[in-house]
Amino acid sequence: MKRKNLNAAKLKDAVLKDKKISKIYSKLNLTTKNTKSFLAAISGGSDSMALALLSKLLKEEKNKNVYFVHVDHAIRKNSSKEALQLKNILKKYQIHLKIIKNKKNIQKNIQKNARDTRYQILCDFCKKNNIKSLVTAHHKDDQIETFLIRLSRGSGVEGLSSMSESTKLNYGIKLLRPFLKFRKEELQITSKKFFKKIIKDPSNKNKKFLRTNIRELTKILKTKGIEPDQIYRSIENISSTKKAINFYVKQSLKKFVKFKKRETILDFNMFQKEPTDIKFKIINTIVKNRAASYYPPRAKKVLNLISRFRSKSTQKSTLGGCIFERRKNFVHVTKEF
Repeated sequence: MKRKNLNAAKLKDAVLKDKKISKIYSKLNLTTKNTKSFLAAISGGSDSMALALLSKLLKEEKNKNVYFVHVDHAIRKNSSKEALQLKNILKKYQIHLKIIKNKKNIQKNIQKNARDTRYQILCDFCKKNNIKSLVTAHHKDDQIETFLIRLSRGSGVEGLSSMSESTKLNYGIKLLRPFLKFRKEELQITSKKFFKKIIKDPSNKNKKFLRTNIRELTKILKTKGIEPDQIYRSIENISSTKKAINFYVKQSLKKFVKFKKRETILDFNMFQKEPTDIKFKIINTIVKNRAASYYPPRAKKVLNLISRFRSKSTQKSTLGGCIFERRKNFVHVTKEF
């Protein structure tokens, strides 16, 4: 099979003949069925390469407008070279990759700041090109790692429910993660079958990053009889609890929170009567709405804010890019500039 001559018909035939790959493709098709165009975020790893290939087939079969974008963080000295290698690999399948180079100097809290910068760059691209959906190749292994990272930080229901299949980002863009129920090794089957080379990020083995150590921990847990699927079932159970909380939070927001154009006003007396988990979620919702941020503040910071206002010793405080100001029985929230 000559890769350069693999047209859409041959690609479709090759995908559908393999039941495992076909299942992954069907999930991508189902997740993106309500969008005519989407951006596929491509890192160069085996999972995102699978996303690139299957998105290409979806583009041809369903006549969707798909943009393939790679963010070069410009943190490692070889990152630009690797980005060009990735572009050339995908070009063999007529997948035209757009490379956007990050211009921010990222030195501290590298993985978090790189992730935040990447999402901002991708969202800006979506806004500029009127794209309503951003698709990533996050998978079950990522989900488990995220759960364990948040567990190590003492996260509650909100954090431990980990990633959702669909989430709203800035500018009303939907973040879609169609592969959360698939293991990384399942996505690797697709990449290995069609691509000769995968771009490996050496930072994935750098033990100064917490996620790298958590990845090693999952291997240790498996030797002790704690299987990844057992952890994943716990995540799904917590996600179910999160949905129940969200239903109650919506009712509470209608009762005592007013979202205005320039500020959000919270009735603090009514807020105080709510259970801790509900308070936590209400504050997160306000921050996300006001600051247009994707990642909510850490649980400890939210609880500290609530405690300070309860004691009445604090009249003004900041959290997650927002200014919280207590005025008698109300808290006024504005975006921090």
